[in-house]
Amino acid sequence: MEESSAVIDTVNTTAQGAATAGDWWGMLLYCVIIFAIIYLFMVRPNKKRMAEYQKMIDSLQVGNRIMAGGIYGTIKKINEKTIEMEVADGVVIEVNKGAVATVE
Repeated sequence: MEESSAVIDTVNTTAQGAATAGDWWGMLLYCVIIFAIIYLFMVRPNKKRMAEYQKMIDSLQVGNRIMAGGIYGTIKKINEKTIEMEVADGVVIEVNKGAVATVE
């Protein structure tokens, strides 16, 4: 009786191992598909948007009218990391280039 029980346990263990190996490939395929979907619909468009934004920041020139941090103004001076913009006659503020939202 013990021999037949040992044989049945061995067969069950082998069958479970085969099912687990098949599940592993299915899980790997599922992960690859999910990663591809995330890349196509989230990562790629965001990279494109960031490249366009960087192009806009690089094309800034003195005299452009911009909106930075919700404040509209005209660029008076461009530094390496900041922009000096005039928001009213004689009122010049310094803002980070990353704060620029739009160029008119």
